[in-house]
Amino acid sequence: MNRTILIHSNRLGRGDDALGEVLMASFLRKLCVAQNKPDRIILYNSAVLLASQGSQVLDAFETMASDGVDILSCGTCLGHFGMLDKLEVGRKSDMQEITGILVSDQVTTV
Repeated sequence: MNRTILIHSNRLGRGDDALGEVLMASFLRKLCVAQNKPDRIILYNSAVLLASQGSQVLDAFETMASDGVDILSCGTCLGHFGMLDKLEVGRKSDMQEITGILVSDQVTTV
């Protein structure tokens, strides 16, 4: 069974936004050097900003992509944030594909 991490925000946790951004960056940088990486990472809502132009964590996603992690960003979300043509790492996906993955994979939500 494939292992998928689902990320819904460009911040980790609730409360202080600046702290949440620091925590997300730390999580992604630790994940990219972990021995046991996920098969996929799905980004939706503001999490699509993490793999888009201007993100401070593109290096982590580039490392994971080069290690074979499939990085999917919600196309509707990219459009909402004006990032359709600014996705830097991974590929655009849609809710049909994302739904199929979520019902078939072992999913961890962050």
